[in-house]
Amino acid sequence: MTGFGRSEIINEERKIIVEIKAVNHRYCDLNIKMPRKFNMFEANIRNLLKKYIQRGKVDLFITYEDYLDTGVKVKYNKDVASQYIEYLRQMSTENNIIDDIKATVVGTFPDVFSVEEGDSNVEAAWPYLEEAIIIAAEKFVLAREYEGENLKKDLLEKLDSISDMVSQIEEKSPLIIAEYRKKIEEKIAELTDNVMLDEQRIATEVTIFADKICVDEEMVRLRSHIDSTKAILEEGGSVGRKLDFIVQEMNREANTTLSKAGSLFVADMGINLKTEIEKIREQIQNIE
Repeated sequence: MTGFGRSEIINEERKIIVEIKAVNHRYCDLNIKMPRKFNMFEANIRNLLKKYIQRGKVDLFITYEDYLDTGVKVKYNKDVASQYIEYLRQMSTENNIIDDIKATVVGTFPDVFSVEEGDSNVEAAWPYLEEAIIIAAEKFVLAREYEGENLKKDLLEKLDSISDMVSQIEEKSPLIIAEYRKKIEEKIAELTDNVMLDEQRIATEVTIFADKICVDEEMVRLRSHIDSTKAILEEGGSVGRKLDFIVQEMNREANTTLSKAGSLFVADMGINLKTEIEKIREQIQNIE
């Protein structure tokens, strides 16, 4: 699910700002952007966030200012500079050009000078950083819970719609068999010029047809899946993967119902079932 959380901790020694934002994703994809000096805390940060986030493409941004010590140092890489100078002289000799090497020029080449952040006071910053991450994560979770309630409401409405379709199929199924029997009797009467009908043969044909189009088991399982989904939604917590599995099973029952359709009505209902289940499947991808 989408979500956003932000925290800011400021004292006389430091300033820490943490922002967490997420968009929908089937798995947990965590991307951390922070000062290099905090790389030593990355494992701790990931373990901390796992307590709050199980799903989503999540970006964590950490901004840090140390008021006591900038910890920034410029380093002169003597060996790199020497190699540049050596190759410049070689190039000058080989191409018969003026050797006009200046320190100000060599100093602009990559890696001759590098800026390093010291680790002074970094370990002492961890308790404050941890606190800032927890505050931001809690706000993030609240934002997701609000969105989750809206998703829950939408899913429950869709489940009720599927339940209504199941009821219509259950109500119509006996009528389909009766209509089929009537068609057989009319066809036989037409072909045999009203000769006495073989009731046993008709009963056998109707039984075979009824068995072929019977979707009672599929409807029972669909109702069971609907009830399970509602119970899981009410249960709360991290339920996305559970619902993924149930929706796959619901889709399987809808496919079987469609393949057994003995009338245009059931075929239409089977298509409607698949459409509504697919909408649920898409929404579930957004659930934690």
